[in-house]
Amino acid sequence: MASPAPRPRFFVAVVPPDAVLAELRRATAALDALPGAGRLRPTEAGGRHVTLAFLGACDPGRLDGLAARLARAAHRTEPFPLALRGAGHFGDRVLWARPDGDLDALGRLADRVRAAATRAGLPPDAEHAFRPHLTLARVRPGPPLRLAPFAEALAQLAAGPWQADEVRLVRSVPPPGGVPGARPAYATEGRWPLGG
Repeated sequence: MASPAPRPRFFVAVVPPDAVLAELRRATAALDALPGAGRLRPTEAGGRHVTLAFLGACDPGRLDGLAARLARAAHRTEPFPLALRGAGHFGDRVLWARPDGDLDALGRLADRVRAAATRAGLPPDAEHAFRPHLTLARVRPGPPLRLAPFAEALAQLAAGPWQADEVRLVRSVPPPGGVPGARPAYATEGRWPLGG
């Protein structure tokens, strides 16, 4: 019997413009020369975002109520400047870029988005508290890989600035199990301008 198709997951995010994503690609290309780089699986462009609220797998029928609430949360937040400066890592599994700019506005937006999701009956996953970052790469399965040298190599990373002017609701479909090299598929389900 075939295994069931992976359930889509949903999250709300700020997505950098294409020019900033291109800057990230250029900056991270230098990582290929570091020992162990083959163990890194870079995040594709569709997965490069700053997550405000991770909703996980949820009933798509509840998204209509969320859309109106996200529109209000976005309307209450004026556009603000963001950039990416430097890098860090979560343990030995995730390498990320550090947001810079108006982090107070980013935090307020995250709070409003998370409150909107909760009021819509889709509370954000408690295990995914808001920690501002943009995932650059994950370590492939296997033994741990020290990510500190990779973060240090990106200490001078500078991408942007740009004006964060919208939030997006994104659907992510995990890759089917057992398919080497398969990646998640991302689709924007809705977008709302900041400041109305």
